[in-house]
Amino acid sequence: MIRKGKKLLGEMLMEKGFIQQDHLEEALRKAKQSNQRIGEALVALEYATEEEVLMTLAEQLSVPFLKIKNFHISQDVTQKIPAKHVLKYKVIPIKEERGILYLAMNDPLDINTLDDVRLLVGQDVEPVVATLEEIEDAIKKYYGIGAATMQQISDKDAETDKGRNLEMIGGENTELSDTGDMSEDASIISFVNQIFAESFEVRATDIHIEPFEKDLRVRYRIDGLLYDVPVPAAIKRYQAAITSRIKIMSNLNIAERRLPQDGRIELRMTGRSFDLRVSTIPTAFGESISIRILDRSSVLLSLEQLGLGDEGLTKFNMMLKKPHGIILVTGPTGSGKTTTLYACLNKINSIEKMIISIEDPIEYELHGVNQIQVQEKIGLTFARCLRAILRHDPNIILVGEIRDHETAEIAIQTALTGHLVFSTLHTNDAAGAVARLMDMGVEPYLIASSVEGMIAQRLVRLICPHCKKEYVPEPSVADMVCALVPDANPSTLKLYRGAGCEECRFTGYRGRTAIYEIITLNEKIKGLIMQRAPASHIKQVALDVGMKTLRLDGMNRAYEGKTTVDEVLRVAQEEDVVD
Repeated sequence: MIRKGKKLLGEMLMEKGFIQQDHLEEALRKAKQSNQRIGEALVALEYATEEEVLMTLAEQLSVPFLKIKNFHISQDVTQKIPAKHVLKYKVIPIKEERGILYLAMNDPLDINTLDDVRLLVGQDVEPVVATLEEIEDAIKKYYGIGAATMQQISDKDAETDKGRNLEMIGGENTELSDTGDMSEDASIISFVNQIFAESFEVRATDIHIEPFEKDLRVRYRIDGLLYDVPVPAAIKRYQAAITSRIKIMSNLNIAERRLPQDGRIELRMTGRSFDLRVSTIPTAFGESISIRILDRSSVLLSLEQLGLGDEGLTKFNMMLKKPHGIILVTGPTGSGKTTTLYACLNKINSIEKMIISIEDPIEYELHGVNQIQVQEKIGLTFARCLRAILRHDPNIILVGEIRDHETAEIAIQTALTGHLVFSTLHTNDAAGAVARLMDMGVEPYLIASSVEGMIAQRLVRLICPHCKKEYVPEPSVADMVCALVPDANPSTLKLYRGAGCEECRFTGYRGRTAIYEIITLNEKIKGLIMQRAPASHIKQVALDVGMKTLRLDGMNRAYEGKTTVDEVLRVAQEEDVVD
């Protein structure tokens, strides 16, 4: 790449054991043919990593090599170079010492960039070597997503319309015409697209855009928890335009800011299809936007992939063989109920069976299943759909959610007339499904006659496989685990947790799995239902015949090294265990 002192870069890489002689010779030929530097050729041929080449180059040039992720950059330093220049040159200022600005660069031999930055900041600049990926990640972190786009909009405003009034009143621009015009601006469109693209890349399930008095906060929900998204401070000035752009994409009324609205966006990106469900609500400082991301291209899980143990899988398969009855899956919003139901349908889907689902919304497209989208605005409710599909000779019916007495009554009558019905309820545990149906006004004898199984579930985060580490738990934690897991021994118990790395965004977790609480109804439980017994009594009887609580199932996953004790305690509360 360059001759500096006595040794060439290729020779130094061989001395360090990063490459072999034949690798170097092939890379030299490729570099000559394609007019590349030797380091670029080695990386392209995958004989050396970018980091190995750059560390060696830094040593050769006597320039520092920096892992930016381990370094904190102050705001005073980042303000030295505007976002548009940082993104143009793919560099980032690191620190300032004795009047010298240190600049992280992927190519420290790029004299033109160094000269341009010196001229821009009006002071001496020295290079520091870093990988391109870490530079780009740092730009997102310290300048925010879409920083260059925000800079372009600000520059355009300053040049073409200095008199424009962008002062916020209650979080909205005073002129609606300005908002409408700006929402179609290429820069605003680009910024919104960047927010979406980034959310898809980090596996977010929700985007929240929340207005406050002095800032506009953007957050992604990843693996069930919300994380702040770094965005430029200037985003607040264009809050109304960004809101209007999203409302236009969702076919919502941009002039209506006082009432909640719901819409939908369909997008395709990098070969994947996304269905975005958009909800807006008016707040004190403007409209807050919540966007649920449904990845239509995601792979449908099988029952075996849900995280069920052998015992749980056996219970599921027994319930799926029932000719009729109701199988209820319970849990809060976002606990994976729909994914479990889809896995059940996928398991029993066959050419001999007529399967119809009623959903709000349709999250996955299931081949061989007739799926109906509920539309409350035109009166197409769960109850109305249920009545209609009974005339279509179904064998199996999926009701997305039992929300009211009418839907519950029809679902139960459907089960009693020879159909297998799947549905969901919002309850804290499996036994609570009985109490919830009674609260809706369903008679106990109907519940006892129709319900075949009740399943509660939660999602727990999986330990990141890239930074997973073994540790010896504190005695109190060990005792708690061993009290629930028969095979565990307090004196030899070892658990696992994630140390935090780039792959998991330094959380220690990556991906999720479900933990379950499964009740199959026997005669004793049916008798308790007929007597209107409280859910705690039903749960105790289920425990007596071998049911695992959510917490117990979760602790088994922690013992197996799939998740952590802290994560299980986060989703499975104390009341999930019955003494």
